[in-house]
Amino acid sequence: MNIFHSVSFRKAVFLKIFVGVLSFVILGYGLLQLSKSRTFQFFGVITNRVNTQEKVVALTFDDAPTENTSAIMKTLEEKNIKATFYLVGSAMEKYPEIARKIVQSGNEIGNHSYSHERLILKSPKFIESEITRTNQLIRSAGFAGEITFRPPNGKKLLLLPWYLAQNKIKTIMWDVEPDTYYRGNSNLIIKNTLASVQPGSIILMHPFCNLQCAADREALPEIIDELIAKGYKFITISELLSL
Repeated sequence: MNIFHSVSFRKAVFLKIFVGVLSFVILGYGLLQLSKSRTFQFFGVITNRVNTQEKVVALTFDDAPTENTSAIMKTLEEKNIKATFYLVGSAMEKYPEIARKIVQSGNEIGNHSYSHERLILKSPKFIESEITRTNQLIRSAGFAGEITFRPPNGKKLLLLPWYLAQNKIKTIMWDVEPDTYYRGNSNLIIKNTLASVQPGSIILMHPFCNLQCAADREALPEIIDELIAKGYKFITISELLSL
């Protein structure tokens, strides 16, 4: 009887441990999925596209400014369209003149944090610093419009959305992300973008690094031409939100 009870006790302990570990794994997986959701956050306003019948699309670029920013601005100027650049504060300090040129060219600027670190499992003070420092740099660059925010790597959980909501800052995500799946392949970037865009879409591209981002820079002119040929108009994030 003692042996029977001992075995039963061990089984019960093992079962509790197993259930605890399984619950922890499920919770962790669920939080991971929530942290990278394009359409949901616990607090504030999040937008990954706008529901509209108008054939409009917002072209957005992350991680500027770099030395390759001028090539993108030249393409936009040649095509006579405007886009929204999500800037990293530390890069703005390195290339302040490029940041000013983005504003002067009539393009829109958003906040992409100061350090580009994932803003999950960070203190409220760190999150506040990342956003306020970059906002100050954006204002110093001459941008006077509403500053929206795009989380680094698209990651957010509790404290970041709470801070954004408290300060009435909108979170901007995306519904078209060609270089996430086809990085380095300009042909597939073009095909994926054209197949995925719908009225009110937000396109995310990363054209500013050197070798890995060259395909984005190569694909951009054809993406613009093809979408214009399909009747699309390119607008900024603020213009899209106004719909």
